[in-house]
Amino acid sequence: MSKYIKNLVTDHLRKRLNNIDDALLVNVVGLDANANNRLRTELEEKNIHLLVVKNSLAARATAGTPLELMFAGLTGSAAVCWGGEDIVGLAKEISRLAKDDQYAPLAARGGVMDGEELTAAQVAEVSTWSTRQEQLSLLVGQILGPGATLAAQLSGPGGTLAGQIAGQAEEDGETSDG
Repeated sequence: MSKYIKNLVTDHLRKRLNNIDDALLVNVVGLDANANNRLRTELEEKNIHLLVVKNSLAARATAGTPLELMFAGLTGSAAVCWGGEDIVGLAKEISRLAKDDQYAPLAARGGVMDGEELTAAQVAEVSTWSTRQEQLSLLVGQILGPGATLAAQLSGPGGTLAGQIAGQAEEDGETSDG
């Protein structure tokens, strides 16, 4: 490949990977064309991008970026995955797809999260974490929980008293409508 072509490809990669801080490296070697197409379609539905890269050109394109760590000393072919809601959701999706027999050779090889390099084992660990949306729902539940408990405790005795008054009024033959 000529130097001019390498520079064009490097510039293209730099533009595609610009402003991406978290990504995963995956192995897609051995996927047949149909499985590759199904995989890409399934990933696109979740706004996840998959790009097969030449390691040396990707290393040049990501120099000085958070993704630089991913390509340091990388051997063999690899594909970069990024997108989704967050890195945890991305790791969950890649781990889920890697367990699917139709995508048998697919496997996470590592990645970068918050400027730190991830190994394949760490990607598997990250995939067990709660996603951002799950964390927010837990937080909202914890914030609202004490208030809901207090409201129930305050309205409970009042509801009981109102029920007793209504029962006494019915016994006396009166209605609450007046």
